[in-house]
Amino acid sequence: MPLTALKVSKVQPDAEKTLRLFDGRGLYLEIAPSGGKWWRLKYRVGGKEKRISLGVYSAAGSKTVAVGLEAARKAAEDARQLVRDGIDPSQNRKAEKLRAAHQTGNTFEVVAREWQVKQTAAWVPAHAARILRLFERDIFPYIGNRPIAEIEAPELLMVLRRIEGRDVAFTAHRARQYSGMVFRYGIATGRCQRDPASDLRGALAPVQESNFPAVTEPKEFAAILRAVDAYDGTLTVRCALRLAPLVAVRPGELRKAEWKDIDLDNAEWRYIASKTHPNHIVPLSKQAVRILRELHPLTGTGKYVFPGARSAKRPMSDNAVLAAMRRMEIPADVMTGHGFRASFRTIADEVLKFRVDWIEHQLAHMVKDANGRAYNRTSFLPERKRMMQRWADYLDSLKAGEVSKVIVGNFGQMAG
Repeated sequence: MPLTALKVSKVQPDAEKTLRLFDGRGLYLEIAPSGGKWWRLKYRVGGKEKRISLGVYSAAGSKTVAVGLEAARKAAEDARQLVRDGIDPSQNRKAEKLRAAHQTGNTFEVVAREWQVKQTAAWVPAHAARILRLFERDIFPYIGNRPIAEIEAPELLMVLRRIEGRDVAFTAHRARQYSGMVFRYGIATGRCQRDPASDLRGALAPVQESNFPAVTEPKEFAAILRAVDAYDGTLTVRCALRLAPLVAVRPGELRKAEWKDIDLDNAEWRYIASKTHPNHIVPLSKQAVRILRELHPLTGTGKYVFPGARSAKRPMSDNAVLAAMRRMEIPADVMTGHGFRASFRTIADEVLKFRVDWIEHQLAHMVKDANGRAYNRTSFLPERKRMMQRWADYLDSLKAGEVSKVIVGNFGQMAG
């Protein structure tokens, strides 16, 4: 017997099981134990029984517009007509959602591209392009056309597993990270309600440890340097970031630097290297001295050049520079604080053609002479002073966009 509006309104849920009241020709009302009521339609396509939702009659706390009996019958008849026309109502609904999503800007691809454009102003250009390539190659072909609000964790995981299958686990983790940022942007702009990427923590194979990431191509390094100069954090962190590429010391040595070890008048920084433990001398370029003189009025009365944010009695946190780089959207697989040393090591050798032993001494690596004896801390100090000034000038040229104009010269043959 067909349902009546009165019967639909009066039916009470069963606390232990889901109830179904049939209206005929596949239309029925489903009543959950919680009290929610949904219209469903059973139909057959290609010999297979399928079901489609036709709306909510009522649900506790739901803000969805209620669908009455007559409206449900009309929706059911429309769906039956699609079946008669050889169209699966469920697939037709998905297609309509995709079309609507494209029109309203709610597909994953549209939201991701909008998010990427919004972030580009704060990113290094090479990084922005790298993220877009990752999306275009590995994500958009599979879920780009999907309404972002409908994408769930298992679907995203299938996309990430495709990347993982190429033995590029780090890229898969990056894809999850950036997808999560897109979903969170979608939440903020009212186009989805949750971030399924957060459900996938631990679902991917762990990344094997590797060498510290570093940028060694001059044009990309120039973009990193410009981003560092534009950073708007605290003066202490800004100065640490700007000084790091100029001195190429280990991150721990930089953050623990003490004013007593720095002679600004003679442009030298003398300390005991953390790993090799020699008494080490770092020549300070004019640019490095200028940064330190800028910071001195703020921290010069204390012990540390870069004191911690919470206590001047402790050095800056080992995460301060990394956190700043992440704020600049420089990803961990592109550059780290330690990576400035690798950038100096490679570019000073391959581009500026400095002697490798000078570079190794500057990095406080153990270097031995032809007789197997370790050089002392003053080895090649005059040459290293000129090298570090030339390095600082070269970095200024990079930041000014004069990569092609930099005259390399035969620096390896400079007289001592």
